[in-house]
Amino acid sequence: MQKIARLLQKELGDIFLTYARKYQGLLISVSEVRISPDLSIAHVYLSIFPSERGAEVIGQINADNKSIRFELGNRVRFQLRIIPELNFHIDETLDQLEHIDQLLKQ
Repeated sequence: MQKIARLLQKELGDIFLTYARKYQGLLISVSEVRISPDLSIAHVYLSIFPSERGAEVIGQINADNKSIRFELGNRVRFQLRIIPELNFHIDETLDQLEHIDQLLKQ
């Protein structure tokens, strides 16, 4: 499962590199992929910079979910038999670390 999660993380990272070019000044990176034991569902955690636009971007990504899954299927069709359903989430760990750092500096 970890090997498949790493494969999905790499390929989705490449997909989002081209996807973010549609938006000026936006950076999307795949921070983590968690896959279910039956390999049917993948929870993809995205780190979006600037974080203020996170909700807007994740909404657009969820709207484009089918095309992203299709692109992923084209890239990994020889490695995976079943392309998992993608669930996208915002990874807020960097924001939490920054908030903790600010609290410690006070």
